[in-house]
Amino acid sequence: MQMKKRDLEPSDATYTALFNVCAESPWKDSALQSALKLRQQLQARNFQLNLKTYHALLKMAAMCADLRMCLDVFKEIVQKGHAVTERTFSLLLMGCIQDKKTGFRYALQVWRQMLSLGLQPSQHGYNLLLGAARDCGLGDPEVASALLLRPREETVLLQPLEGGFRARRRAQAREGDGMSVRLDVEALERQLFLEPSQVLEGRLEPQEARGPSKAQPEVETKTEPDHMVALTSLAPEPSPRGPETNLLTLGAVSPAVVSFGTVTTPADRLALMGGPEGFLGKMAEHGLRPNIKTLTLLAEVVEPGSPAESSLLTVLDMHQVEADVTFFNTLMRKKSKLGDLEGAKALLPLLAKRGILPNLQTFCNLAIGCHRPGDGLRLLADMKKCQMTPNTHIYSTLINAALKRLDYTYLIDILKDMRQNRVPVNEVVIRQLEFAAQYPPSFDRYKEKNTYLEKIDGFRAYYKQWLKVMPAEETPHPWQKFRTKPKGNQDAITEADVDRGLGGR
Repeated sequence: MQMKKRDLEPSDATYTALFNVCAESPWKDSALQSALKLRQQLQARNFQLNLKTYHALLKMAAMCADLRMCLDVFKEIVQKGHAVTERTFSLLLMGCIQDKKTGFRYALQVWRQMLSLGLQPSQHGYNLLLGAARDCGLGDPEVASALLLRPREETVLLQPLEGGFRARRRAQAREGDGMSVRLDVEALERQLFLEPSQVLEGRLEPQEARGPSKAQPEVETKTEPDHMVALTSLAPEPSPRGPETNLLTLGAVSPAVVSFGTVTTPADRLALMGGPEGFLGKMAEHGLRPNIKTLTLLAEVVEPGSPAESSLLTVLDMHQVEADVTFFNTLMRKKSKLGDLEGAKALLPLLAKRGILPNLQTFCNLAIGCHRPGDGLRLLADMKKCQMTPNTHIYSTLINAALKRLDYTYLIDILKDMRQNRVPVNEVVIRQLEFAAQYPPSFDRYKEKNTYLEKIDGFRAYYKQWLKVMPAEETPHPWQKFRTKPKGNQDAITEADVDRGLGGR
C-alpha cells in the first residue's frame, strides 16, 4: 500500500521478498492465503516471475502448504522455461519433510531425480536428507519397496539431454514439446503419490505420461557455472549393479534387500543411506565435506549407544569441523535417554577441553538422566555453583522423574528450589503437579490408614501454598524465534529449524 501511495512500481525483488516473508511467517495459514492471493494477482496481470521469485514461492509452499503445492509450483517453473537448479530440488526436499508419515521416501525419490539430471548436490541438500531421516517415515512399505528397490530405468522419469543453443531451438520449434516436459513432471508427481492398489496392479510408471510418439524433445542442458538443467522425457542409461545398499545412488540396490518392512527408526532410515560412513562417503564423492550441522544431525539419527555414535567425535576431528555446544548436547541427550547419566557427564570435560561453555540445554539434557533424587538435587547444586539458574524445562524434567517414582519428598524439594530461584511456572508444569496432587479413584480416608496417601496430603498442602506465590510464564511472541542468536549457539533455534524444515542455507 505504501508503494502505491508513493507511486512506486514493485519489482521482481519486491515479490521475492513478499513470498519469503510469507514462508518465514509463524502464522502459516494466513501466510498461505496471502501468498496465494498475491500469486493470483500476478497471474491475472500475466506477470512473468524470474527463477529467484519462483524459488521464494516454492519455499512458501514448502513451509506453509505441502508437497503437492510444491510440485504445482515446480511444474509452473518448468512450463515457463526456467532451468531448474539444485536450489529448486532443495526446496522440494523441504516440502517432503513436511509429510511426517512418508516424507523420507519422497525425499529419496526427489533426490534421485535431481541426480538423474546431473545436478551437483549441496551440503545443505545432504543436511535436508538427514532431517528427513530424523523426522519422517517411509510410508507404505510395499509402495516404498516398489519405487526404491526397482532398477533405475523403471523409476527415473526425468533426464537431461546433451546439446546447446541449436538443440534448444529445435526443441522449441517442435509442436507440443512443452507438453511432453509438463507430462513428465506430472509423471513424477504420480509416482511420488502412488497408491498401494496401484503397486498391486503393477502401475509403477504411468505410461500415458510418455506420450504416443517415441520421438523425444531435445532441451538445452546447462551445467556451468551454476549447475542448471532443463527437464526432458528421455529414458536413462542402465546403471551397473552395485553391491552396496545405499539409496542415495542411482545404481541398483543389492538384491539382498527385498523390502522395507522393518524400517521404523531414524537409525534404520540412515542405514538405507549407507549408514554414517556411506552417507559421508557419498558427500565426499560430490566433493563435499560435512559441517557441524551435518554431524549434529548424524548424532541425532545414529543408533543410540552404537559404535557409530562414539565415532562421531573422531569424524569431527578428521574433517576439522569446529564443534559447538549443540553437537555435544545432542550426544548428552541420547546418553541420558538411555539412562547413562555418567556417560553423559563424561562429555563435559570434552567441552571444556575445546573451550565450549555448557548452556541451559546442556543441563536440561543431563536432567533427563537424573532418575534418582540424589542425581537431580546434585544437578541443581552444580548449576548454582556455575551461577546458572535452572529454567522451567529443567524443573519439568526433574518433576517428571519424581512422578514416575511417586516420590513426594523429592517433588517438594524440587518445588522449593524452583520457588527459591523464582522460576515461572508454565502449563506443562501445572498439569504435572495437578496430576501428582490427585487422589487414587478408590481412595477412602475413613476406611484405613495409608502412609502413601498421607504423603499426597502433605504434598497437596505445600503445593497449594506454593502456587500462590509463584510467577507465571508469559507466552513468547511468535516472532521470538526469529531474533538474532549468538553465533555458535544453535540450541535456541532448534525448534525453529524443525518447524521450518531446516530451511536456512
